[in-house]
Amino acid sequence: MKYGQLKNFVNGSFRDVTSGRTLIITSPIDGTPLAEMPCSTAADLEEAVKAAKAAFPGWSKTPIKERVQVFFRYKYLLEKHLQELSEIVSEENGKTLSEAVAEVEKCIELTEFATSLPQLITGEVLEVSKGVECRTSHVPLGVVASIVPFNFPAMVPNWTIPNAIALGNCMIMKPSDKVPISLTKIAVLLKEAGLPDGVFNIVNGDSEVVNAICDHPDIEAVSFVGSTKVAKIVYQRATQQLKRCLALGGAKNHLLVLPDAKPDMTAQNIAASMSGCAGQRCMAASAMVGIGQVDHIVAKICEEVKKIIPGENLGAVINRESKERIEAYITAAEKQGASILVDGRGAKVAGKENGTYVGPTVIDYVTPEMDVAREEIFGPVISILRTNTIDEALAIENANPYGNAAAVFTQNGGMARYVVDRASAGMIGINVGVPVPREPFSFGGWNESKFGVGDITGKSSIEFWTKLKKSTTKWNPEEGINWMS
Repeated sequence: MKYGQLKNFVNGSFRDVTSGRTLIITSPIDGTPLAEMPCSTAADLEEAVKAAKAAFPGWSKTPIKERVQVFFRYKYLLEKHLQELSEIVSEENGKTLSEAVAEVEKCIELTEFATSLPQLITGEVLEVSKGVECRTSHVPLGVVASIVPFNFPAMVPNWTIPNAIALGNCMIMKPSDKVPISLTKIAVLLKEAGLPDGVFNIVNGDSEVVNAICDHPDIEAVSFVGSTKVAKIVYQRATQQLKRCLALGGAKNHLLVLPDAKPDMTAQNIAASMSGCAGQRCMAASAMVGIGQVDHIVAKICEEVKKIIPGENLGAVINRESKERIEAYITAAEKQGASILVDGRGAKVAGKENGTYVGPTVIDYVTPEMDVAREEIFGPVISILRTNTIDEALAIENANPYGNAAAVFTQNGGMARYVVDRASAGMIGINVGVPVPREPFSFGGWNESKFGVGDITGKSSIEFWTKLKKSTTKWNPEEGINWMS
């Protein structure tokens, strides 16, 4: 296997785990075994927490302007190793190399934002009465943990690594048990950038480690990204232990298309949104709601989708189980009366017959009660629902239990604002199929797409990764005392 036996990363070095249980990491591209990942136990987590706890006093007392110097160097190393890290991401996740490059480039942007944190957490000071001063400062929490998913092996970890650590915390990272290799490379780059031992640690494993993280008394905060089902479990378990928790779940993103939308731009946006990263992203277009006469736009979408070829500009889905599940959704929709305009079932790539590919799929005349209209498919599939009015379309969007993203395609500014004001989602696009905010704006949805307060990136993340200290000072008794002093 190309990457051999993986290890945990604890206190600045790679270490074996106490369990003998392992999982084989296989590339979705062609079925090639890539690595063997150890399944850690609570005892392995304990070792990592002890290292992080020991590192915290020194790291937290290092001035933030010195802490972020590590991330200036880390950003340089991400740029230097962009191709190598992108190839690892592509190999273990199955996405195209160009998508993997874009993912690592986003890691660079996230790190760049972290280097600006000294200018964002200066605190406030005010003379509230004669000789009396109130001041605020942001204080790190301690040992924190981040549990990350398979769909972005490098980017989602970097949603939390630069900000949480630059703000003075020490971190335990639990990779997905499907894509742990990229984080191994990231650990090496962080160490090369000069991050002190113990500040960043990796504990590989499955649900046993997740449960242990939620239960550990010395872990102050937990971030999670994954399915809504597991996000709820992690949030409830972590908060029961009186931890801070921010758990991001799934999505069912609705794109509302009006007849006046620019056909070419709309079709290109929707095709890219539903198929990018093989549809395995929580910001993917999953349901299009056509309002009135939009057949000309649907035809253009099909034209664009047919240009997306598995193995060329469309990557693989993560494993065979996912491929079978996605194709079952398509079959169920067909049986329920929907029309399959572009069918991606049974996709094969020559020379990569063991790869797990699903071709891009367009399903028309979907009704709200169908599974493809209600559930997160997490594949390159777009379901088209038809309505007569914008309010009918919004009713469908609002009835969706998730709330990550929504978008509207129109040339009418008033109609666009109408949708922005009424869509029940945390991130809205106007003629944008993947409305991910760029730094310093934060990433986070609503409803059953997010559990907890605040967002995971951008300025909003400062409140999650720190606690606010308030101090009031008086040095001059000669000024006298009134009710404000």
